Amino acid sequence: MCYSFVLVPDRTRYRLVLSSYGTTLSRRKPVMIQHLTIPRGPINLAAHLHLPNNADSSAPLPAVVLSTPGSSVKEQIGANYASRLAARGIAALVLDPAHQGQSEGEPRDLEDPYRRGEDISYAIDALTTTPGIDPQRIGVLGICAGGGYAVHTARTDHRIKAVGTVVPVNIGHAFRSFSPAGPAAALDALANARTEEARSGEMTRVNWLPDTLEDAAAAGLTDIDTTEAVTYYRTERGGNEHSTNRRLLRSDSLLLGYDAFHLADQLMTQPLQVVLAGRIGNTGSYDMGMQLWKMAPNPVDLMVVDGAGHYEMYDEPAYVDAAVERLASFYAKNL
Repeated sequence: MCYSFVLVPDRTRYRLVLSSYGTTLSRRKPVMIQHLTIPRGPINLAAHLHLPNNADSSAPLPAVVLSTPGSSVKEQIGANYASRLAARGIAALVLDPAHQGQSEGEPRDLEDPYRRGEDISYAIDALTTTPGIDPQRIGVLGICAGGGYAVHTARTDHRIKAVGTVVPVNIGHAFRSFSPAGPAAALDALANARTEEARSGEMTRVNWLPDTLEDAAAAGLTDIDTTEAVTYYRTERGGNEHSTNRRLLRSDSLLLGYDAFHLADQLMTQPLQVVLAGRIGNTGSYDMGMQLWKMAPNPVDLMVVDGAGHYEMYDEPAYVDAAVERLASFYAKNL
């Protein structure tokens, strides 16, 4: 049996409200999921805490907060990694970002990189007061854009004791490089678009990805990375009803001005694990992961998964299992 609980601020502590919930299984061993509601200022975040099946009888556990890719929700990539970490004795918390999924926050579909980092710190607030979790042994695991968010947060939140990344992306760098006329011109266009939104009273949403493979082909996007991304997010393979595949356009000006690795060489002193996909595609994650590895003050382990593509690291069992085995060893030594 596992439990659902709500973390409710009660003066300086969180109060637990318990109710029974169902049981879930990972690929290896039974694990439990606790459904959390995490206060984040005036709104609440929806999260799942994956726990080893014997958590109630064990000593306080090390824990890892999952920071997931842009557009994804807690039931997708984060769950694939969290369930496997829990099966290896590490509590793993994965959440929907503010404004997305089942978390609260208006306007919907906002991708604010600074708020994404704050989400991680609020999740740590919750973990430090959760029974059975060792507040001195908390790490973070960031995947794709979540890898950049994890690094950016760990620079200044030193409650994070170890940083793991899988195919990490500095989303600010990616957005700047994807701007055909350059980032300054893109910001000019976004400024005009926001003025029009103010006049019309309606906010514009854009796709993260084409909704179908047919849409991708019609747009001339037939490369393997786009195909695998659409196949993961927009089919039964990895799709989820709470993942809208839409991004509020005003997010883009925030992303264009964001640098996930800024001052990481000076401030992110925690041990670092980097896991990269061996097949280099057009996401930039291999180059950005190597950049992070070279600039980090305390790099501990670098793993390149031969043959894997960026999006295959999301759910391909052989690749994910290999990454998690390495990550679990890293956290065991550094948490």
